[in-house]
Amino acid sequence: QVLLVESGGGSVQSGGSLTLSCAASANNYATACMGWFRQAPGKEREGVAGIDSIGRADSPRYADSVKGRFTISKDNVKNVLLLTMNSLKPEDTAMYYCAASPSCTWSRLLHSGTYDFWGQGTQVTVSS
Repeated sequence: QVLLVESGGGSVQSGGSLTLSCAASANNYATACMGWFRQAPGKEREGVAGIDSIGRADSPRYADSVKGRFTISKDNVKNVLLLTMNSLKPEDTAMYYCAASPSCTWSRLLHSGTYDFWGQGTQVTVSS
């Protein structure tokens, strides 16, 4: 079992920035593929960003809605996943979840079915 613990959420004004962190309890091979998802009230969970940190670490995937504003990265030494969010908009308001899997297909990094382990989430609220 892999334990994922998110942190870094909070409330910011539109245009502001936040960095989310996800600490993983397992080794890097168990969390080779990691992603960030979000779910707003009344909406389905959507993939925001994903990374295959062993196979294709230089080619993360992003949802179109966050390209150019969000950056996903992973510290393989500390086994921590980060999501740097800039130019935040009110529509980015959601609960953000970290997810992990030992294997993945790059094209499905933003699909929730790719991941075996999930964190409890951290709330991000962006006010206008």
